[in-house]
Amino acid sequence: MSDQLKRQAALHALDEIRDGMIVGLGTGSTAAHFIRELGRVRLQVAGIPTSEESRRLAEETGIRLTSFEENPRVDVTVDGADEVSTQLDLLKGLGAALVREKIVAQASERVVIIVDESKLVDRLGQKNVIPIEVIPFAVPRVLLLLRELGGAARVRQRDGRSFVSDNGNSIVDWNHGMIDDPAKLEKQLKSLTGVVDSGIFANVAHCVIVAGSQGVRKLQRA
Repeated sequence: MSDQLKRQAALHALDEIRDGMIVGLGTGSTAAHFIRELGRVRLQVAGIPTSEESRRLAEETGIRLTSFEENPRVDVTVDGADEVSTQLDLLKGLGAALVREKIVAQASERVVIIVDESKLVDRLGQKNVIPIEVIPFAVPRVLLLLRELGGAARVRQRDGRSFVSDNGNSIVDWNHGMIDDPAKLEKQLKSLTGVVDSGIFANVAHCVIVAGSQGVRKLQRA
């Protein structure tokens, strides 16, 4: 059922796309549905992928790709999220593409988030850890600082080894708990030397398309 809801949200996001647009292509299972559907409609757009995974999928579906060298501004980005708060702040990065996702989002005139209703929370951190991308050399120091701030922090593992992002960095998962002030914590984490960025996306989403058992609805930032 969840996968069907993700596809429904992705289909509704196509209404945001017009011929000639530069489109940011998100990462993750919901964003993958959007990329496939965008490839099927054959609109004359160019995409900037937020991960190597999304790049491969876009190439498979026939979406023309571009870069910031050619197009430094993005018309609209469509991406998923791991959590969406009532204020439309986001927690992202369980798929480890958070840095490129944030770069593309901040270059975008409009950011559209597509989720199923299970991703809605009262406050960020209610269900998930905060992913943080860290330069490998700095990992021991950043782990210490995060633990001093409170909550367990660990390096993400895959197949018994430290996970490596598309940028060649480590991902630290910080079990902070619920976040009272996402914008403040996002800046605090960014200020830690060795941290590239975090999965907190405060004040980024312009609208969130939510697919649920009662249909699809669009939440707009006030």
